Amino acid sequence: MQGTARGCALAYKMVAERDNEKCSYARESRLLIVAKAKVWASEGWKVVITDQDGKAYAPPEFDQLLAA
Repeated sequence: MQGTARGCALAYKMVAERDNEKCSYARESRLLIVAKAKVWASEGWKVVITDQDGKAYAPPEFDQLLAA
């Protein structure tokens, strides 16, 4: 299991898909994962962020993560 310096699992995962390409990133920071996801979405990628509880967020819901 991969963890951060604090020994915790990474809390947020972003998956971006377009055509036959798929990229994923995991980060502890909501701010960093939302910023990255917004950039990818603006470039035409289908992006979903999943939080530590397994809840998925589509681009219209990204700001909800920042408010949490």
